[in-house]
Amino acid sequence: MRGIRHRLRLCLAGALAASALLGAPAGARAATEPTDRLTDLVNPFIGTENEGNTYPGAAVPFGMVQLSPDTGHNTGYDYSHTRIRGFSLVHLSGVGCGLGGDLPVLPTTGEVTETDYATYAAGFSHTDEEASPGYYRVGLDSGIRAELTATERTGVQRYTFPAGERANVLLNAAQSLHRAVATQVEILDDRTVRTALTGRGFCQDTEPYTLYTITRFDRPFTAYGTWDGTTVTPGARTGRGGAYLRFDTRQDRTVEATTALSYVDAHGAAVNLRAEGGRSFDQVRERARRLWEDRLDDVRVRGGDDTLRRTFYSSLYRSFLAPNIGSDADGRYTGWDQRVHRARGFTYYQNWSLWDTYRTQSQLLSLLAPREARDMAVSVIRIDEESGWLPKWGYGTVETNIMTGDPVTPFLTNAYRQGLLKGWEERAYRALKKNADGVPPAGSPAVGREANREYLAQGFAPYVKGRPHAKPGDSDYDHGASATLEYALADAMLARMARALGHTADADRYAARAQSYRNIFDPATGFFRARDASGAFTGPADPARGEGFHEGTAWQYQWLVPQDLPGMIGLIGGARAANDRLDSFFAYDRLQADPARTAREVWVNGPYDYYNADKYNPQNEPDLIAPYTYLSTGQPWKTTDVVHAALTLFTDTPTGMTGNDDLGTMSAWMVLSSIGIFPVQPGDAVWGLSTPVFDRVDLTLDRRYYPLGRLTVTAAGTSATDRYIQSARADGTPYPRTYLTTGTLRSIRSLDFTVGPRPSEWGTSPEAAPPALK
Repeated sequence: MRGIRHRLRLCLAGALAASALLGAPAGARAATEPTDRLTDLVNPFIGTENEGNTYPGAAVPFGMVQLSPDTGHNTGYDYSHTRIRGFSLVHLSGVGCGLGGDLPVLPTTGEVTETDYATYAAGFSHTDEEASPGYYRVGLDSGIRAELTATERTGVQRYTFPAGERANVLLNAAQSLHRAVATQVEILDDRTVRTALTGRGFCQDTEPYTLYTITRFDRPFTAYGTWDGTTVTPGARTGRGGAYLRFDTRQDRTVEATTALSYVDAHGAAVNLRAEGGRSFDQVRERARRLWEDRLDDVRVRGGDDTLRRTFYSSLYRSFLAPNIGSDADGRYTGWDQRVHRARGFTYYQNWSLWDTYRTQSQLLSLLAPREARDMAVSVIRIDEESGWLPKWGYGTVETNIMTGDPVTPFLTNAYRQGLLKGWEERAYRALKKNADGVPPAGSPAVGREANREYLAQGFAPYVKGRPHAKPGDSDYDHGASATLEYALADAMLARMARALGHTADADRYAARAQSYRNIFDPATGFFRARDASGAFTGPADPARGEGFHEGTAWQYQWLVPQDLPGMIGLIGGARAANDRLDSFFAYDRLQADPARTAREVWVNGPYDYYNADKYNPQNEPDLIAPYTYLSTGQPWKTTDVVHAALTLFTDTPTGMTGNDDLGTMSAWMVLSSIGIFPVQPGDAVWGLSTPVFDRVDLTLDRRYYPLGRLTVTAAGTSATDRYIQSARADGTPYPRTYLTTGTLRSIRSLDFTVGPRPSEWGTSPEAAPPALK
């Protein structure tokens, strides 16, 4: 998401050098423990270099707090940097713009004279740095050792100082990764500091949002002070810039502190501190490790080399970092109406990168974390009921309106089709219908389907470059062509939900609108093309340079018709023409000769630009489904070829992310594609099949949603050479189709693939392909 992927470069020599240098587990140094624990296979440093924008710090699954170092990168930590500005509370994994970084805390020695964290930042080396799920440690050049761990709503710090009288902990309230609006610092007693931090902005301006924190130290400080701007006032108890606390470490060199966070108020922070504080650092660290071990243990793989297993479990780990808990321990949360509500019967979640996650991560969570995924969907419904409209890209308590289209519809219809909305079906449908048939009123913070009036009247969203925005965010008018495709996809998924709920007339209407993708198909070029307000095709005719597509070109967006690939293939000229175009798109001839090199040199390291490309871009969301198009053209073995080549871009080094992770989107793609089950119709319950990269995968599933409680996927002998499916069996019965449904997943215990060195006839008949949605 956002315009930085085109700058990414995966350098083979650099990756090999990093791998040789870092060893196993790769990264700076992943914490080394007994090797039979799955958490030992996770490397939190993956994606911290080359704009993967991940963070290496401490969090628990879906936790409100992500306590992690900031080095000066716009999203927090960059592996190539050598100075740490502070350890702050909030980070979102893989986002493309600055966000979070609230309350950076840094231990120092000596006098406190600097208040700009870029000035007092501490040097460090990766040779004295390590991370594992729920834990981070680094040795600073000052001789201080910093350790971090976390609960759901608190971050716990342990600082070990050199012996001396002037050991300080700096709490910098006024600096963060976004724009600070107002900050307040209060030293309540000789152990406790409270702050209120108001900020705004994510890729552009937003409404302000406030975080409340309370930090409790395990022993009294001997001196303190606050600062405003550059003025430090010893002994002051209040300030706007930050606070310093001093400890005498001549006898006891260790200082522990717990910081609780709330998006509600100071009382909420205190509630969270009482509920989750009071344990020692080591106790919290061990609990965090157990939480991650339990989460990762739901997926057990056999086969594959050590690097593949580390890469896989690290991706699985990142898939569970978001969305994040938004309600306090007492159930209170701040809604998008900026009022306080109480979650009853569910946990309230926030942080919605929906344009990204609706394609992969939401489906993975529905499979492996259905209870949390249910609460996440309910939280989105509550946003509509409290603020008047569904979200597009939400951070904390506000809408950012980043990205385009209508991603909330496939997100919620997926939850419905996966069986997560029992008792909430009609409430969800009412919100989705309102969103699909209108636009938000002027007073709403949301833009919804911004070009919906024109889409409903003309059958397409017009491309009107530079049209003034009603609200901050990305305008659908600036991306009329891709917005049309996204609206049509959403309409198809809503039609399925409407029909299942008995709203037949609505279902017919939405199903007809799902064919709107045809309205932007230009027969003269054979590709989708933007239309202007008058209906004329506009922009360059070259599909590699066409205008009106968000972070992509007509080459990449041509495959974003999962609701009707047979119809799309017909527009192109039939299966043969579609296969020829797919082969060109993936550079298939070169791919066959050298898959990994083609992935690096042609897809990623070629002369790539968002708006001048005719090749597959595995680093960005519009192309995530594209490899699975071959399932609908009678050549399913090519799906495996492309997917396995793309998987080589994921490595266990700091450069090992393919693009921004966007709150687990790319990581979830890696996990699902490795297992061989992928959501080819996002928003519906259809999963495409490809060859797994492991001999065996055992999934432990929640019996409340998957009655059999488990699923085993096997592909004995799968390898770089023996990667083609010869046959498939579901519970021992021959399975000829290249897809299955969630209903099938719930009814079988095993899915077994026989693989070989050459393509076979398996899955090549028209009946084997995923059907168009009706």
